[in-house]
Amino acid sequence: MYIKELALTNFRNYEELNISLDKGINIFKGDNAQGKTNILESIYLCATARSHRTHKEKEIIRWNEESAHVKLAVQKNYVQDIIDFHLTSKAKSAIINRMPIGRLGELFGCLNIVMFSPEDLQLIKNSPKERRRFIDIELCQIDKLYYYSLRQYHKVLKQRNLALKQYFSNKDASMLDVWDMQLEEYASAVIKKRHEFIQEINEIASKIHDDISGHKEKLQVIYEPNVEVRDFGKKILKYREKDILYQTTSIGPHRDDLTFLINDMDVKTYGSQGQQRSVVLSMKLAELNIMKKYIGEEPILLLDDVLSELDHNRQGDLFKYTQNIQTLITCTGIEQSVWNTQKIGKLYNVKAGSIENIGI
Repeated sequence: MYIKELALTNFRNYEELNISLDKGINIFKGDNAQGKTNILESIYLCATARSHRTHKEKEIIRWNEESAHVKLAVQKNYVQDIIDFHLTSKAKSAIINRMPIGRLGELFGCLNIVMFSPEDLQLIKNSPKERRRFIDIELCQIDKLYYYSLRQYHKVLKQRNLALKQYFSNKDASMLDVWDMQLEEYASAVIKKRHEFIQEINEIASKIHDDISGHKEKLQVIYEPNVEVRDFGKKILKYREKDILYQTTSIGPHRDDLTFLINDMDVKTYGSQGQQRSVVLSMKLAELNIMKKYIGEEPILLLDDVLSELDHNRQGDLFKYTQNIQTLITCTGIEQSVWNTQKIGKLYNVKAGSIENIGI
């Protein structure tokens, strides 16, 4: 899988942009705040229907404009898809091969990406919400049933929380019974799939980390569900009084987390910065492997100014595991590890919302 062409209109600081991309490595070089990350953001948007930087669509639209547009052509094994994504300050919509889609979730699977940014290096130290997001973005791209279950779970969760707030005035628990049954159904599907996914990613990431660490460290990625499927029905009832008091649902997969162990020690508490970065790198490389397994072809790798955050050994590890993958790299200067790959396709200079192909 690779992106052949990308076009932007009034997207961030780009008024108009049309570029063709190489199947191999594409480098976007320039100073900070010139628009390099905006390129990757537009691709991420077409893959996941959301920005990785903001929840406010108006921030994506160019200043003093009413809408923004992204169009890309993605070549797969046997077909080419054209994805059109349109944003206004109030709504966003998408068209695939000239056919409007009813729900933006239908974008998942049309364009498969793995993104690695400096923020990801804080995955271990960040809040559980970021680790859940890591799981969900991956699973939604490879499993539409998971996307449906997750979406329904959050809809029912919202309704249950509303019913908890209303209980103070009407003292009617009948709706809570209804929402509890539905919540258990969708929570069970989400928890089961997360268990399977983390078991798989643990197997792959541990092998990669063993190689990266020179066979000195054993990595374990452990799924920490807030509640197990078999206990959900009992616990949701057990904590109902507490939930009514605080007017929010206290158990469920919206409170899940991950734990990372190196040689049986918690990396978040005891791991060095270098170990934490190696763990995240192993996780991202495991993502690439899993996605290839499920979609039958290589996904697209987006590296947003991350090479400068990795030492030379970890840069080498990254490129060793990413052969034959279309890769888009943003940077202020080109790292030697990139030149060493000898597979650079195109080099762009980015300055103030304009891009120039400057060759190699």
